[in-house]
Parts: sequence; structure tokens; C-alpha cells
Amino acid sequence: MKALLCLLALLTCNSAHAQPVLRFLSWQDYFDPAVIEDFQQSTGIRVEYQGFTTAEELMQAMQSGTAYDVIVPSHFMLKELISSDKLATLDTARLAHYKQLDPWLLSMLAGQQATTQHVVPYLWGSVGIAVDRAKAQAAYQGPLPSSWSLLFEPQQVARLFACGVSLPDAPQEVSSLMLNYKGRNPAVSSPRQISKALQPLEPLMPRFAELNNWSYIDALATGRLCLAMSWSGHALMAIEKNPALSYLIPDEGAAMYIDTLAIPANAPNPALAYRFIDFMIAPDNAVRNARATRFYAPLPSDSPIMQGFAKAHPMQVMSAAQRRGSYLLESLSDAQKVALHGTWQKLKAARQ
Repeated sequence: MKALLCLLALLTCNSAHAQPVLRFLSWQDYFDPAVIEDFQQSTGIRVEYQGFTTAEELMQAMQSGTAYDVIVPSHFMLKELISSDKLATLDTARLAHYKQLDPWLLSMLAGQQATTQHVVPYLWGSVGIAVDRAKAQAAYQGPLPSSWSLLFEPQQVARLFACGVSLPDAPQEVSSLMLNYKGRNPAVSSPRQISKALQPLEPLMPRFAELNNWSYIDALATGRLCLAMSWSGHALMAIEKNPALSYLIPDEGAAMYIDTLAIPANAPNPALAYRFIDFMIAPDNAVRNARATRFYAPLPSDSPIMQGFAKAHPMQVMSAAQRRGSYLLESLSDAQKVALHGTWQKLKAARQ
């Protein structure tokens, strides 16, 4: 009996001192590892991280019912997540650093369906063109237009295939930018119009050197691509290794996206989630994450910390003119998503 009591006491002691664990589902490598380590050291909470590289992976994880404490959905995923009750309502009063977030970003999110009740902005960016001008102009045999026509006009992109052209495996971004280039509003386009807009890409798909959301960065950096539709942060990663590259926001504008921090409705540790989110949006940590990922920080551009950051990293702060010339990626209806998914799978199949 004495031995049993000792064993029970030991188990109770171990349970009381068990390290709490926070499960974090995020875009791949979308933070500064040192920030996560500092959170673990300062709180005693272990962060169990899992990465994803496509929007579909996150949505599938949410549909599977797998329990995470904090996730990083892009703003255009929020309508579906909220309508299907996948996200907890967020009490921003529990976030000491919420008031230091960029009011412009918060207003952009407020224009989406009830999103400010469920998320806070984390990192954001634009979708433009990464280009090696010298190689591209040689293949193009003339000055490059500052236009999405380089990717969306078959005769123009065909002139660039010889030096390597890439699209992301991101149907929402590709279809939105293509429709916008053609003067159409993706949000009010019918499913048939969305499918029809992408059809010109089908015969071209086998000629794109890359169709992915991660390895194309290395292809840009090593000179295997001369032009790619790219997220801004990925473009800057490649530029650091290959100074011949530049990041272009075409005259028709870039698509903007806001990645957010959210607590799933089935989160096992919401109290830990609030602590983690508040730590991640603290200005110093927000800038550290922006510096590490090369995306834009969620802080006011006129704040002292961002003014200093802009001097050191000018390409990571979107100017007022660039903001005005760009637009926020739209949320699509279920019917639009079904049409887009089916068309995109057909396009991908054309590469095989």
C-alpha cells in the first residue's frame, strides 16, 4: 500500500508539472523561429508546429476536425470558416497589443463578413511578378511592359518560356488576377465566367517550368526562372540570393492578401492561444516575423518602429500609391469555388 501511495503521488506530481502544449497550424516557415523559441522560454508553453503550403491543405485540416489551438488562414478563407462555425469568437480585450495593429488593415478586414470578430491580422502582402529583367527582355526581344499581359496574353508569355516562367499552385490568386486584368470583378463573376477566363491557360500549362508554392523560390534564386507570379515575401527571399531579380507590381495593380491569426472553435487550449496570439502581434515580434519571412508587418506605417523598419527594408513596406493601385483578394461563393477547383484540376492535369 505504501508503494502504491508513493506511485500515485509521483504521477500526480508529474501531471501537475507536465508542460502545456499549443498546437500551431501555419503557412510553411511563416515566422521567425527565434520568436517561437522566446515564447516557449518565457511562458513554459511548448509550441507544436505543423506547416502547410496551399489553402486547400488548411481547409482540409479544418474539415477533418483535427484540433489546433491557433491557425493562420488567409482572409479569403474566412467566409467559409466562419459560416461553417470553425472559428471561435475572439475577445480582443484579452489581447494587450491589439490596439497597436494597423487601423487600415483592421478596416480592410472589417469589410469582410464578420472577420474582425474572429481574427487579427498577422502578416500581409501582395501578389505581383518576380522578374529577371535582363533574361526576360532578351527572350521577349524588347522592353517588358509593366503589365499582367506578360503572363496572361498567350503570345507574350510564349516568348518568355525559353528562360523559364512559373505560376503558383494557387487558383484563387491566379483566377482573380486574370479576371481583374480582363476588367472583370471576380466577386460577381459567374462560375462559368471563372472557368472560361482560365481556359486560355490550358494549352500553355505544360510549358510553365514550375507550378508550386514553395520550390519556385529556389528556381528564381538559382536563375532557372526569368519570370514568376509571386507572393511579395517569396520574391524578396529570391532577390536576396539573386540580385538580378526585381519585384514588379504591374500597372493593373497587385492582389493583396491578409494572413490572420485565429482560434479554432474546437481548440483544446484557448487560454494558451490568446497568450500566443498576443505575443505574435507585439510590435517587436511582429517586426521580427516580418524580417524573417520578408512579408509586411501588421503595424501602422507611420509608427516609429515601422518607419525604422522601412528604412532598412524599403521593399517590405507598401507605399500609399501601391496600396491604392491594388485590391484585396475576394471571397468566393461555394458555387464559384467548385467551378474554380474543377477548372484548376483540369489545368494541372494538362501538365502531365
